[in-house]
Amino acid sequence: MRKLLYLFFSMAIVAALTTYAMWAADRPAGHYLSDLRIKLAVDEGTPGDRGNLLGIQPELFPTDYQSSERLHRKLAAYLQQAQDQGLLNDKTVVVLPEHVGTWLMISGEKDELYQAPTLAEAMNWMAASNPLLFARAWLGAKGSDRLNDAHLRMKSRAMAKDYQALFGGLAKEFHVTLVAGSIVLPEPSIRDGQLKPGSGALYNSSVVFGRDGAPLGQPQRQMHPIFDQREVIQASEQTINVVDTPAGRLGVLIGSDSWYPDNYRKLDEQGAQLIAVPAQVFGHGAWDKPWRGYKGSSTPSSVSLKPGEVSEGQAWHRLTLTAQPPSSRAIAGMSVFLRGQFWDKSSSGQSFLSSNGQQFADGDARGARLLNIWL
Repeated sequence: MRKLLYLFFSMAIVAALTTYAMWAADRPAGHYLSDLRIKLAVDEGTPGDRGNLLGIQPELFPTDYQSSERLHRKLAAYLQQAQDQGLLNDKTVVVLPEHVGTWLMISGEKDELYQAPTLAEAMNWMAASNPLLFARAWLGAKGSDRLNDAHLRMKSRAMAKDYQALFGGLAKEFHVTLVAGSIVLPEPSIRDGQLKPGSGALYNSSVVFGRDGAPLGQPQRQMHPIFDQREVIQASEQTINVVDTPAGRLGVLIGSDSWYPDNYRKLDEQGAQLIAVPAQVFGHGAWDKPWRGYKGSSTPSSVSLKPGEVSEGQAWHRLTLTAQPPSSRAIAGMSVFLRGQFWDKSSSGQSFLSSNGQQFADGDARGARLLNIWL
């Protein structure tokens, strides 16, 4: 009798594990409906032979990331519309927003993830349907927030591969220089022309792809993550990279890195003529709420702005790029924000550009937007 019970329970466990394995491996592709339209919101300057700086403020949702092919379809549609309006040429530098690559972590997942009501529940589905990847990532997680670290780390190899294939492919397809927003990876680096993750701390990083689709220089890592992210994302001590593009020397400051006067000085020292700021502000209506200050990082001595004095949006305009002190010798800069709804997390940033001491922005931030400045 005991042997019979043992056999019964063994068979039940095997059946349960087999069913779970089959469920975890099943990745049905649902129908894809998404708005591919984009509006030219800002177009400054006169077309010439010096090129242009073009920001794409996309409107993205979890289902856009169900596969890299779907995300390519949407971003390529935006670029095609820009091309149809005469905004792309061999000297165009395209800028995408912060974390546009990070969400590649949800690519190829089960329908339950995309249909989840909250981000936390979506991440639970991702861990449940990738048990071995999650377990390995949990064992290698760093810092105090091991759960979120593991979520970001568990698919890093596939994310890095998809990021380069997608954004390098778009740069080559449309023959432009592309600032590919940012992606969170463990110790990312370019080795033999390929973006490779390491095994150490997580960094929020941006890669610039040339017109041939190849990376230009090493990934630029974020130096000043905001307080909400510092338990997971490491602050980089890496120097600022400046790369040569057909439109001029380009520097990238990720998010709140653009609030630090010393970073503009370092860019000036390297002869940066263009500044790209991939950015995001999450939270419904956060753009119009009081600015919370430097959010855990030390405030630069030359910055007199105090928390609560202005709104979040006004602070970005005061602190970022070339129109307000800290001044920069760059001829143009652009701050591009991610728009969309990721489960219960909505975005509210509004992209803007600056040149010759002036700022230009679109007052209506709904939907996808193009912002262009001719150099």
